[in-house]
Amino acid sequence: MAKYKIGDIVEGKVTGIESYGIFVLIDDNIAGLIHISELSDLFVRDVKEYANIDEIIRVKIIEYDEEHGKMKLSIKGIDYRNEQNKKHGIIETKKGFSGLSNELDTWIVKKEEELQ
Repeated sequence: MAKYKIGDIVEGKVTGIESYGIFVLIDDNIAGLIHISELSDLFVRDVKEYANIDEIIRVKIIEYDEEHGKMKLSIKGIDYRNEQNKKHGIIETKKGFSGLSNELDTWIVKKEEELQ
């Protein structure tokens, strides 16, 4: 019985990024490619915007050649970024920049005092 099936969503490590897609290592014996056409339903200007080398991402298996240990993968329509990666990103809030605008006058005054 095969360990992986078409349609499974699995984690893998990004090992390479080329203009045509992203290479992902699923385990020691299985490598896969997310072709540029499987990154998004929208126009993809730069593949590098979708992942970073050594990043762990979730991918959907769309083809699997068990004999050769190769997979065709996709991230279309799935939340492919891992929670660990989201912790390091910027989280948008409903307040937007209001927190910054509340302090802006204070910062300007302090900076002006430093320059004098």
